[in-house]
Amino acid sequence: MKLNKELREIICGLTLGDLHIQTQTGGRTFRLCFEQGNMHKEYLFHLYELFRDYVSTPPKQNSKGNWYFKTLTSPSFRYYGILFYDKDTKKKKVPKNIHKFITAKSLAYWYMDDGSIKSKQSKGVFLNTQSFTYREVLLLCDVLKNKFLLDSKPRPIYERLSKTGPKDYRKKKILYYQIYISGHSYNLLRSLIFDYLITSMYYKFPNLRKEKRSKVCLKSNESAQR
Repeated sequence: MKLNKELREIICGLTLGDLHIQTQTGGRTFRLCFEQGNMHKEYLFHLYELFRDYVSTPPKQNSKGNWYFKTLTSPSFRYYGILFYDKDTKKKKVPKNIHKFITAKSLAYWYMDDGSIKSKQSKGVFLNTQSFTYREVLLLCDVLKNKFLLDSKPRPIYERLSKTGPKDYRKKKILYYQIYISGHSYNLLRSLIFDYLITSMYYKFPNLRKEKRSKVCLKSNESAQR
């Protein structure tokens, strides 16, 4: 079966998140592998309904309590397996032309998979991108800025310091990079993707951010009201 436009957009977002694309035929055909924790069971079943035509068995729960399902092996997924995976290392990668594939709907599913809010006050948000290199994270940030006008940047995640002696601490090692989208872009991000989120994911987007009004603006308003 040929993938429709909606599924193509969703696959793009999911692959930037937790989706795993697997081949057992040397790259001729691929299948999609989905897994979510019990907390996100509703989301996993939502994905199952979207890809139901490509699945032979419903989701199951593993020994860890996570819910999972896999699609049938199909040539329909080959394009994305080749696009998002390195042929030699078999590791996930960000295609250089990712800007051509990612849409607001892709961004919504990427966020449901791997997004979180920093705090209800700042409204900055994170996208977990630990499987990608620094250059790939920079590329994704550029796409978010240029295509969606979202103020974003790489954020290093360091390993924890361990004390090795009196006043002697080893240097912090960067484990990976997240994408941080500034709270100033929160309202824009919300307007782009909120309508695509399922109900159980609404907690990731509290109320709109209230922008602080400058003293100059406040004085201007007061003068105008006199």
